[in-house]
Amino acid sequence: MHLSLSKWLGSKLVFGSRRQKSTCRITRKPAGLCDVFINHRGMDTKRNIAALLYDRFVHLNLNPFIDYKSMKPGDELLQNIEAAIRDCKVGVVIFSPHYCDSHFCLHELALLIENEKVVIPIFYDVKPSELVLVDDGSYSAKELHRFKLAIERAKRRVGFPFDSFNGDWSDLLKRASDSVVEVLMEFDAKIDKEVKQKRVVVNKWTKMEIHDQLIK
Repeated sequence: MHLSLSKWLGSKLVFGSRRQKSTCRITRKPAGLCDVFINHRGMDTKRNIAALLYDRFVHLNLNPFIDYKSMKPGDELLQNIEAAIRDCKVGVVIFSPHYCDSHFCLHELALLIENEKVVIPIFYDVKPSELVLVDDGSYSAKELHRFKLAIERAKRRVGFPFDSFNGDWSDLLKRASDSVVEVLMEFDAKIDKEVKQKRVVVNKWTKMEIHDQLIK
């Protein structure tokens, strides 16, 4: 890591305050600009884990996206969600008892997987083995294959099992947000490395051009 967790968060806070000052006339960011996309089944998690995670990410000065808080009436639903998924760096997928009943949840999950995003699963009151897509005839063969593949790939990732009746909520929020921040730190470090490499290449070519001009 190029930055410690505290320094990285500090840099986010400083950058965020500067950004707010420089864009004080802008009332809201474009919906697609986000660090972390929260994929969840509203009827299971909207009033608990999803909302708590969103608020925690906001407190850490990250840019989270969750459908019912990140958009306003009149926004194009699928367009904004798909843009957010394309632009995000990490997706937090909250699997819950009714998750696999939602076409929207499955579509978002498939997009996260297809766009090769880092996916951090939370198994909220459900075991990975219980996440099964039932073919009730409402999906096309293509959708069925796409959604099943996305579920299987997400289930194989290390995540956080959680029992809402007996689990430690504060511990879950801390561990999940720490994992997101670690991914974002790695992402920023990778970008920094790429930028430095590009600068080295540019400087190399500049020096070669200057040398060529001198010997002419």
